[in-house]
Amino acid sequence: LAKSNSAERKDRGFMSDMKIKSLIAETFLEVADALETGQYGKKPVIGFASEGSEHGEDNITRAMELAEAKGLKAVLIQGEDIHKQMEVMLDSGEIDAAVTMHYPFPIGVSTVGKVITPGIGKPMYIATTTGTSDTDRVCGMVKNAIYGITAAKADGVEHPTVGIANIDGARQTEKALLKLKEQGYDICFAESARADGGIVMRGNDLLMGTPDIMVMDSLTGNLMMKIFSAYTTGGNYESLGFGYGPGIGDGYERLIMIVSRASGAPVIAGAMEFATNLVNHNWKKVAAAEFAAAKKAGLEAILEEIAAAGKKDTSANEAVTAPPKEICTAQIPGIEVMDLEDAVHALWKEGIYAESGMGCTGPIVLMADDKRDRAYEILKNAGYVG
Repeated sequence: LAKSNSAERKDRGFMSDMKIKSLIAETFLEVADALETGQYGKKPVIGFASEGSEHGEDNITRAMELAEAKGLKAVLIQGEDIHKQMEVMLDSGEIDAAVTMHYPFPIGVSTVGKVITPGIGKPMYIATTTGTSDTDRVCGMVKNAIYGITAAKADGVEHPTVGIANIDGARQTEKALLKLKEQGYDICFAESARADGGIVMRGNDLLMGTPDIMVMDSLTGNLMMKIFSAYTTGGNYESLGFGYGPGIGDGYERLIMIVSRASGAPVIAGAMEFATNLVNHNWKKVAAAEFAAAKKAGLEAILEEIAAAGKKDTSANEAVTAPPKEICTAQIPGIEVMDLEDAVHALWKEGIYAESGMGCTGPIVLMADDKRDRAYEILKNAGYVG
């Protein structure tokens, strides 16, 4: 009996030592996390302002349960004017971030979504998915790149790579972002996984998650989010990913995450997790640093140049007679489809016969081999290529 009691005391002592060591380890982890995030003993509180899910109240209940299972602190926002109540809670600090199914962001703010790409299960940020970054399409896409970088860094990705979806405005956006990089903004470009490479991404790159951030206009981004979120369910239930993301904009102070009425419980809980990461990584500080760095590199002047080019006097596009026809075997890519005929006419004015065409990566201008170098310089000086 004495031996048994002695063994029992040793077991209790061993278990006590283990508990103490576990508590010490947990304490050190909490201190390290607090030093990194600035959240001393305070878990971020995420409010959920539900305007009515298409999948019923059970979907909302399940989302809250999933959030709790992930170790998140989420609360339901109540009130007649639910968005007004959400704003009051955000501004007072009662909650650190909010998830909602719709919100009227001001011009200049748009959301960066986060999806899981099916190729290798890699996360990718879609910049952007709702809202309007700028009334000019290309200016908006340039801003979207900065918004995407901000969201990715605030989510814990230290050096995110950027690609531009091959849509209208892609080539002008590419030129602007390359100029921004040349002038000092730290941006890391992805290379398309297709054989011909380049910053402009193909549809394949969307599936493979080639870049960390895929830049596009918000309407296209919204479509991409819906496809990536619901392609396994037939479309009526968004089951994958982290939602349409946080509203990002220069000086914007509220952390509001968007989901849709078709978002299922996993996506709503994912949005809460996304929001928690952003709070823990001090998203406001990250955003302020990114906008300051971009402005220092000449962002505002670049945007003004783009906007001015979009409003240029079209009276200069008088009828031009084509030079004598030549066999065109050389090509110059990287021209916006809306500028294609103007680029051809610019070469005609300089005595170079050219034709427009469509290559595998987008619009191209064709000319004779011996004219290509001179044609490129003409188009570059005119702003059609970078």
